[in-house]
Amino acid sequence: MDSLRVLVTGGAGFIGSHLVRELVFRGYEVRVLDNLSRGSLQNIRDILSSVELVVRDIRDYEAVEKAVSGMDAVVHLAALTDVEESLREPNLYAEVNVVGTLNLARASRKVDSFIYASSSAVYGDPVKIPIPEDHPLRPKSPYGASKASGELYLMSYSKIYGFRPVILRIFNVYGPRQSTSYSGVIIEFIRRALRGEPLVIYGTGEQTRDFIYVSDVVQAIVCALKSRTSGVFNIGSGEATRILDLANEVLRILGLDNVGLVHEETRPEDIVHSVADITRARRELGFKPSIPLHVGLRTTIERLRAALST
Repeated sequence: MDSLRVLVTGGAGFIGSHLVRELVFRGYEVRVLDNLSRGSLQNIRDILSSVELVVRDIRDYEAVEKAVSGMDAVVHLAALTDVEESLREPNLYAEVNVVGTLNLARASRKVDSFIYASSSAVYGDPVKIPIPEDHPLRPKSPYGASKASGELYLMSYSKIYGFRPVILRIFNVYGPRQSTSYSGVIIEFIRRALRGEPLVIYGTGEQTRDFIYVSDVVQAIVCALKSRTSGVFNIGSGEATRILDLANEVLRILGLDNVGLVHEETRPEDIVHSVADITRARRELGFKPSIPLHVGLRTTIERLRAALST
């Protein structure tokens, strides 16, 4: 199994660079497809000699078809992922996340294993906590809608062509190499705290999220590669964290007593509660998240502080 030839789209990005490194370590043959618009060669520079890099865009079907050729498995991570940006650029999110995913589906119909990185954003405001995979899809942002659309295209190809994708609905992932321009709450809190600025909380701070460290997401993808199953799986820690508690933990780790919290109006795209039911992933994929939030936060803060100081 470890001799599999794997295409990783978005392999120079946040999750992708961690995954590529793990696959190389495990002895997989890895091809990376990335246009480097958001990813960076710096993320994989130390392992470039061990991978095949294709710098092309997933919106280019011919490039995608060529990149998929000869692969045993495809892990589709390439995407635009910023909810706030998706509100400003909905057409761009449709082009990259929907058309790009359709191109991968078309080109990968005969590939043995196809793994799609979807998002908890497809659920919108849940009616049940923790959220099971059969929860209705009710996205509140163009980003969430684009990921849900990608899922629907994959499911339609599954019915028409016998294509058997694994869809991983990833919850709030964080960790080293996450872009400092990303609007996610953990990166935003750390960035503001390091500048000595108050942490901005939208609403009361009683909102909850399911934060999962990037290495646990990588392990979930590896589990999916090794399994012979298909279907939809939530990938999270399975634990709820209040945004207020997250803010206080960031300040505690940094030892900042002089940085306060500022509350602003809730934004319409914000989700109140989001926690994954990971029962299915545990049972069918053997997925076991192992990094507690306080441990992952400390590592993320240390790496980001070092990156910003250079």
